[in-house]
Amino acid sequence: MPKPPKAQAGTLTVDIHEMNAADAKKYLERLLAGCSPDIREVEVIHGYRGGSALMEVVRSGVRSKRIARRCVTMNPGVTVYFLKEVKK
Repeated sequence: MPKPPKAQAGTLTVDIHEMNAADAKKYLERLLAGCSPDIREVEVIHGYRGGSALMEVVRSGVRSKRIARRCVTMNPGVTVYFLKEVKK
């Protein structure tokens, strides 16, 4: 089970280190589908030293209409999703 997401100023941070790739994909897709319209960025901490399965799922396997673009950060263990604006 991942740590609870943390929200701050339009950014949601989730840590999925302890999940397997299939569970992480389902979790992130559900999270994005139910994400508040106020959230504009989702920072996903997936790690990179334990293998690349989580990183690959986060960077290319997760599907959501809310994702406008994905950003690979200077930290190889983190990927940021920039979300499309949702009309309230």
